[in-house]
Amino acid sequence: MIKCLHELSVQAHLQPASTMHHRLMSPIASHFCSRSLKPISAKHGHVRSYAAFYHPSQDSDDECLPSEWYGIAYAKLIRLTHVLKNVQHRDGRLVDIDIGSTITDDCTISKFRTFNSVAKAFIRSPSSGFFNTPNERRAIKLDSLTKVCNFLNISAQQRKNVRLAICPQVTQHHIWRGALEKILIDLKLDMDASKCSSRFFQIGEQILSSCTNFFAETAGVTSSDSPSWMRPAPLNKVEKPLPSREWEEVLEMFVDLSRCLEGEERLAPHVAKLEVMKEGLSQIKDIVVERDISYKEVRRQDCLVQRKLSKSLGHSSKCLFTLLLYYLYGTTRDIEVDLCGAVHGSKNKFCLCIGEIVTSCDEEMLLDGIKKMNRALGLFKFVWESAGMNGVLELQGHVWCMGTKERILTYRGNKFFVHSIRLP
Repeated sequence: MIKCLHELSVQAHLQPASTMHHRLMSPIASHFCSRSLKPISAKHGHVRSYAAFYHPSQDSDDECLPSEWYGIAYAKLIRLTHVLKNVQHRDGRLVDIDIGSTITDDCTISKFRTFNSVAKAFIRSPSSGFFNTPNERRAIKLDSLTKVCNFLNISAQQRKNVRLAICPQVTQHHIWRGALEKILIDLKLDMDASKCSSRFFQIGEQILSSCTNFFAETAGVTSSDSPSWMRPAPLNKVEKPLPSREWEEVLEMFVDLSRCLEGEERLAPHVAKLEVMKEGLSQIKDIVVERDISYKEVRRQDCLVQRKLSKSLGHSSKCLFTLLLYYLYGTTRDIEVDLCGAVHGSKNKFCLCIGEIVTSCDEEMLLDGIKKMNRALGLFKFVWESAGMNGVLELQGHVWCMGTKERILTYRGNKFFVHSIRLP
C-alpha cells in the first residue's frame, strides 16, 4: 500500500475482542440478501424467509436473530468485501478509489447497499455505550443547518445566534462565487465521464459551457481582495464599453440546465445543487456583475450581494448550508454518514459520536472514511460553538471494516476508533 495513514498516530489499543460482542437490535421487519437463509421466528416458532435487505425496527431493541442468521450473514460480508474492496461511499455517490471515478453500475451499487445494510446488524459498542439503539445506527445526511441543530438539540434562540454568526462569513462575494463555480466544476467532471448522448444532455453541455464562460469573462476585476494600487493602469485608448451583465443570466442558465438534466439519474445530486443555489440567485438577480469597474465599485457590488443573501437566506436554507460547506471545506457536496450516533453527556461535558462502515481494511480506505467523518465532526463543532452552547464537546468517530486491527487513531485532534466486524 503506497498511501498509508501517515497523518494518523496510534494512541492506544481498544479493548479486547470480547468487548466487541455485537447483538442485533431486532429481527422484526428484518430482511436479508440470501435466499437460502430461513431463520426461525423467536416469537412465532415457524420458519420465515427474508428478502433483499436487513432493515432494523425502531420499536424493539432487545431481540436477536438466531446464530444461523449471523453465520450466513458474516460469510456474505466476507464475499462482498472482496468484490467491493475499492468501492467507497463518498458525498452521496459510490466512487472507485483507485481511479476516482463515480460508479454507475447497478449491480455494484446493489451489492454495496447489501453490504452496508447487513453490516449494521453486527455493529454495537457496549464498552462506549454508543450505537446500541436503532436510532443511533441510522444513516444521516447533513444538508441544512436545521438538521444539524436538531441533532445537537439547539434551542430556537440559539439557532438565531447561529444564523447571525454564520451569514456574514459565508455570504461574502468570493465565497458565493466560489461555491457556484465549484458546483459547475463537479458537474462537468461527471458529465464528461458520462456516456449519455441524448439531445437534452447535449443541450445541457452547451448551457454548462455558457455558464462557465460567464464566470470566466466576469472574473477580471470582481475580487475585492486586490487593492487598486496593485491593478494595472487603464489603457489610454478609448474602448467600446461592454454591456453590463447581471446575476439573472446565471439564474436562467441554472433553470435551463436543471430542466435538461433532470432525467439523468446519475447526475441527480448535481441537479439538486443547481436547484438549491437558485434560491440565492433569485435574490440577487438584479445586481450587476461588472467587469471593468473601480475598486470602490467592486466593494459596493460585493456588499450588495452579501447584504441580500444574508437577509434572505433563512436558517433552513440549503443554499446557506452549501455556502457554509464551501466556506469550511471548499466543497459543496452534502455530508452523508453511515451511523449518526448521538450526543451523550450532561452539564459541562458532552461527547458526540458518529460512525462509518468501509468495505476494506486498506489504509487508504480507512483514511478516506476518517476524513469524511472529520468533516462532519468539524461541522457539528462549528455550529455548537456558533450557538454559544455551554459545556465542552468531545468529538469521536468510529469506523468498522472486516479483518482489521482494533485501535484508536488521532486525525487533526479528533479520536477515531477502528473496529473489526465480528461474529457475536
